[in-house]
Amino acid sequence: MRKTNMNNNNLLGFAVQTRTRESTPSPSFYRSIYSQIEEVGWEHLVNLSDDLSSVSFRIPDKQRRSYIVEIGLPEDYPESAPSVTAEVPYICQLRWSKRSRLKDVVCQFSEHLEKLQEFWSTMDDIDRHLLVVDPRQASRATTYRRVDLGDECHLLLAIDASNPRSLPECRFFGPDAIVDILRKKWRRNSRKWTTNKSCPENLGNMLETALPGPPNINEDDKQVDCGICYAQYLPIGKTLYLTGSLNSNKKIIRMFCSLRFSLSIEDDELEDQSGSPPDYTCDNPNCSRAFHSLCLRDWLLSITTTRQSFDVLFGDCPYCSGPVAVKINSK
Repeated sequence: MRKTNMNNNNLLGFAVQTRTRESTPSPSFYRSIYSQIEEVGWEHLVNLSDDLSSVSFRIPDKQRRSYIVEIGLPEDYPESAPSVTAEVPYICQLRWSKRSRLKDVVCQFSEHLEKLQEFWSTMDDIDRHLLVVDPRQASRATTYRRVDLGDECHLLLAIDASNPRSLPECRFFGPDAIVDILRKKWRRNSRKWTTNKSCPENLGNMLETALPGPPNINEDDKQVDCGICYAQYLPIGKTLYLTGSLNSNKKIIRMFCSLRFSLSIEDDELEDQSGSPPDYTCDNPNCSRAFHSLCLRDWLLSITTTRQSFDVLFGDCPYCSGPVAVKINSK
């Protein structure tokens, strides 16, 4: 090993220079990455790190659900395969070669989304037909459901994302005597499980009972407050300013202190819609949050990931990150 006589300052400077050289991509690398983003489409780009160590795209599936995929680029990219991170149950195994490009990652991720459609359909079916108590707001990566069976008993289901119609893993909770009966029924009827029936139907057959469904929601009980301003009706007046420092409306300040953005709705817009109830609902069935179009429009204008096509803004729901779209001119 060669000995050096660097003092501490020289050593520190050398280390900083070394890190800078290693972390600064070459111009050709920049050109290559920009070219590959062009192939995917700039309209899908969500984020690109300054040092080009990662790039994120918004990818839709056939059900119009959007997913953010983050692609980590190693220093020797494309010699080494990139890493992939996304809010899905599991990540696909990339097929990679030195000639592969970002569009190949996006294409494989899109194929992976299609393979997961049956899993998500199964989870949606459980949410629609059973009394799910946990999670309250499930992400698309969540593979379990805790179901209320009645009589203070619960069933924890773990669905295999790669084979969602197979017999799930389960665990019963509740009074020992009732749980013991349920376990015996589960073991006795395990062969009744069939891939030709839905998960809720199979569960009812195995447990030999009709399982409780989700509670009926009366029209008067539905959430009708705007998910952004937390008011049921737009104020009646000339001008409405919504900011993170509002003290006049305690409902609004709860939301805006956490979201940290400012909105301004102009006089003529408010005059046209003053007193109006929420008129936009998130399409995600697990969210279905209601908004005033004016509030949602200004929310989308306040964030950098929003895209615009003609007079329509496209972005993410503030609650579930699902796709939302609203006209700029909402009169």
